[in-house]
Amino acid sequence: MRVVLLFLVGNDHFLMNISTPLIISLKHVIIASMKKYPQELKISEMQITRADFLKSYNQNIPATFPQASTPLLNKFREQHESLFKHGDMWSLDLHRKKLIEWLPRNCGAA
Repeated sequence: MRVVLLFLVGNDHFLMNISTPLIISLKHVIIASMKKYPQELKISEMQITRADFLKSYNQNIPATFPQASTPLLNKFREQHESLFKHGDMWSLDLHRKKLIEWLPRNCGAA
């Protein structure tokens, strides 16, 4: 059996005439990709140390954004105590966006 499939990738589309075994393989790839996404969400929600958060933040922030430092993270934590329900543990999901918004106004103050 042969089937014509339409693939949408970004703004491009592709028509492919493929056989049943390939369809089954594609089904497994799509399901595996769908299962991976929740794992990625869990990583961003994990509680990590301040040092790990600082390293991840500075490595992944665009070059035009201010870099974080330990003194700045300490000041951020003091001003946002309600975000730290797990002691001095940080979460990329919870703290990164708030820090991105806070840091430009406070990076010269630490």
